[in-house]
Amino acid sequence: MAIVLIETNELEKIINKAISTALEGQRSNNLPPLLTRQQFMELLEIGATKAAELFNRPGFPVTREFGNPRVITRLLLLWAEENSEWMSQHANVSWKSAI
Repeated sequence: MAIVLIETNELEKIINKAISTALEGQRSNNLPPLLTRQQFMELLEIGATKAAELFNRPGFPVTREFGNPRVITRLLLLWAEENSEWMSQHANVSWKSAI
């Protein structure tokens, strides 16, 4: 039997990443794969004006292939991470490669 030594901060990083991954999966599993405009507004607690602004923003994960616009839930979560102010202010350029 081999003994593996891991520093406390490395173990903490591993555990935090595993917890984050599990929680994100749980959150996204409770949501439908496509959100209607109303579901999207309720989820984010925003009004129609802000929803329209986001739906028309380049790069926002909305599809109009089904008649009415739908937000692709999985891509919305990624979009939110990539477009958060905290990430742009604190993460280095290569943060995306860590995902």
